[in-house]
Amino acid sequence: MKEAAGEANLTVVAIILIGVIVAVVTPLINSLMKSTANRTCCTDAGGVWKGNTCTEAAGSSDFDRTGYDECVKNSGKE
Repeated sequence: MKEAAGEANLTVVAIILIGVIVAVVTPLINSLMKSTANRTCCTDAGGVWKGNTCTEAAGSSDFDRTGYDECVKNSGKE
């Protein structure tokens, strides 16, 4: 009986640890995915991603700010 109780306690501890790990990792993954989507929109609009912002590449007039803003707005939708 003691062995069964010990296994049940170990299962509870494992479930709690998995929950804590998921709670910590989920925001990190969401942040990475949002950053990647923004970088992709910037590149598609002809810009350069620097310092967490999308800017026009030096010597280029191909940057489409409206296209970038629209892409970022729509990237959160499925």
